[in-house]
Amino acid sequence: MKHKFLFSVFIIFFIFVFVALGTWQIIRLNWKNNLILEIENSLKNPPVQLSQSNQQNFLKIKTSGRVDFEKQIYLYNLNDSGTPGFEVLNPILIDGENYLLNRGWIPFEKKDTPEINILDQNNIEGTLKTQGRKNIFKPDNDIKENYWFSLNREDISKFTGKEFSKYIIYLDGNYQFPRPKKITANISNNHKKYAMTWFSLAISILLLYLYFRKKNY
Repeated sequence: MKHKFLFSVFIIFFIFVFVALGTWQIIRLNWKNNLILEIENSLKNPPVQLSQSNQQNFLKIKTSGRVDFEKQIYLYNLNDSGTPGFEVLNPILIDGENYLLNRGWIPFEKKDTPEINILDQNNIEGTLKTQGRKNIFKPDNDIKENYWFSLNREDISKFTGKEFSKYIIYLDGNYQFPRPKKITANISNNHKKYAMTWFSLAISILLLYLYFRKKNY
């Protein structure tokens, strides 16, 4: 009898755990949906002057500044079609503050060519986006060869000798190379699927447990 009681406690515990995990995913789903709606609304707004705005994630801005082409960063990435190449980033000084300007994607063969450094520095439009953290599975940056896999802030400071805003400016405009990266609200949102998985596991275990009780108690 004692073993049956302990078995029941064990099963009920796991059912509660799976229900709790499913509930947490529902909470995350609501948060993610609100975030996507916030981003979509922000991207619909016209750009505002960077110097006159309260900086925030996904804010569309317009500004001017002094771009540093000597400390240009080549970040390995894929374009929208899945072709490998580089994203080109430059330090830009705006009203005494340093930002990184992501100018977009180029194929490998365009690296260090003069044609990719054509930019109207007096009329810059783009979108602010918080700099992400390094993925632990990505290789270390090769600073000497200017071949980057992540925007590690320590490496950037070592390479440029500067400290930067936490926001990266993603350039917008009709440039051929680099081709600006399109910023959208397409964020991974699988929380509904995860919630259904946890709730399904809880229900399945409950049904098996009730069947076992009927047969053996």
